[in-house]
Amino acid sequence: MAKTLVITGATKGIGKACAYRFAKEGVNIAFTYNSNEESAKAIADDLEAKYGIKARYYPFDILEPESAKELFTKIDEDFDRIDYFISNAMIYGRAVVGGYGKFMKLKPRGLNNIYTATVDAFVCGSQEAAKRMEKNGGGAIVSLSSTGNLVYIENYAGHGTNKAAVEAMVRYAATELGEKGIRVNAVSGGPIDTDALKAFTNYEEVAAKTAALSPLGRMGQPEDLAGACWFLCNEEASWITGATLIVDGGTTFKK
Repeated sequence: MAKTLVITGATKGIGKACAYRFAKEGVNIAFTYNSNEESAKAIADDLEAKYGIKARYYPFDILEPESAKELFTKIDEDFDRIDYFISNAMIYGRAVVGGYGKFMKLKPRGLNNIYTATVDAFVCGSQEAAKRMEKNGGGAIVSLSSTGNLVYIENYAGHGTNKAAVEAMVRYAATELGEKGIRVNAVSGGPIDTDALKAFTNYEEVAAKTAALSPLGRMGQPEDLAGACWFLCNEEASWITGATLIVDGGTTFKK
């Protein structure tokens, strides 16, 4: 029986790359979108046409993480099993006002929104996924993270702090879910060429600096992280849990 991936936020960037990477391996895809249903439908249709798998899409607001319960109930109607869960969706724009900026400009509302979308969304999604994985005898969960919790990135205090928090939560989840045969890990990316990064005010500067810092001489691409997510979910990583895999083109060491 084909396995199933549930992933949040797969209409672009890293999430979309993950959906295509897993579908290429014959995995069915259940993914969420925030507002662009047209784009979600086009991706689902393309995944099915290209790889012969089943793909379905669902609206989901990560600022309302407790609605994960309803989300997974809908997914249950379309899929018999869940084997992998990737907590990927993130917020930017108006929702992070007060959370994206210099330390002295930070405000609780923006910071709390980032925490809700990063840590709470991981917890609520993973809880629902784990209930279903346990019935299959196990599975794998991955949270996307960022090296912005290890090195200074301008205006990134709110995001960086919450990425550190979600990595800690990953370790706790891994410790408690291991007995159910569920592995939990994080993939921490250096600056990756995505729309989310382009939303930052100093995108061009970050992109140029990243390519200059990397011994590999280039910016990270969504596919770089998608490959790491696939590795952590498949059997080749069967003794890896509670870990954070850094995929940064060698940039963090050189900071």
